[in-house]
Amino acid sequence: MTASRPLHTVLGSGPAGTALARELVRRGRPVRLVDRSGNGPAIEGVERYAADVATPEGARAAVAGADVVYHCVNVGYHLQVEVMPRIQEAVLGAADAEGARLVVLDTLYPYGRTHGEVMTEDTPWNATTRKGRMRAELDARYLGAHHEGRLPVVLGRSADFLGPGVLNSTLGGAVFPAALTGQPVPALGDIDLPHSYTYIKDVAAGLATLGEHPDAHGRVWHLPTAPARTTREILALVEERTGRPIDLAVVAEPRPFGPFDETFMAEYAEMFYQHTEPQILDSSAIEKAYGLAPTPLETALDATLAWYAELLAAQH
Repeated sequence: MTASRPLHTVLGSGPAGTALARELVRRGRPVRLVDRSGNGPAIEGVERYAADVATPEGARAAVAGADVVYHCVNVGYHLQVEVMPRIQEAVLGAADAEGARLVVLDTLYPYGRTHGEVMTEDTPWNATTRKGRMRAELDARYLGAHHEGRLPVVLGRSADFLGPGVLNSTLGGAVFPAALTGQPVPALGDIDLPHSYTYIKDVAAGLATLGEHPDAHGRVWHLPTAPARTTREILALVEERTGRPIDLAVVAEPRPFGPFDETFMAEYAEMFYQHTEPQILDSSAIEKAYGLAPTPLETALDATLAWYAELLAAQH
């Protein structure tokens, strides 16, 4: 790559990685999108690349020539505690060796239970679950690598995803197809609690912005997220848009439903507190620092429902 058009490498081709690759192309960046297969629909301006970034050799090959590396890799929920630290080690080592900057997509898990307090970047990391503690340990290592001078690192934390292409979310593949076809729509926990969702295109815009601003590095940022609404309010907005009454099926405790099988829910049980206390994310810091604004929830729902309607039509 020329000095004026440095390579941006996105690790992970799930909803976030794919949305980020598209956003980077929109911003004029050359993009490599990496997963283990290297397959998938062609995206104009994006080079698909096959590598296993859980191995040092795969990670080195994936990031070769990159100026900025975006870590959006995830693994099966039941494998996370074992595999995510291995991926971190390989990716950190590879980005360090390449002299690249590292942007990491992160979750709210390190905060643990907040008892309804609004989550800001200053919220203490009080996780007590296995996956929460694992994420907090990873994040401490990421920031430690930055502050030790190994390489520039920045973390972008997101609430639960919402949007086109997002299937495995509590506001995803179990909800929208059912709402569009009149089937029972599952809702987790107390549906009258406010719960933040981050629109997948805002995840992409936030990560791309962090990748463009070296001054952002060395800390955690909350990615742009619309004000929290209750699950009941969100489902009412869905109902308005589909013109169908929602047949609500409240999932009051962890059990398999929709795309979430018994293996997943057994692992998710420790995180179910996210649906029994408010989950309110404040993203004002990144909005003020870089002029970002989250997509209104209504707009996000319109786009999501349109994408799911197309998906359902293609299946028939």
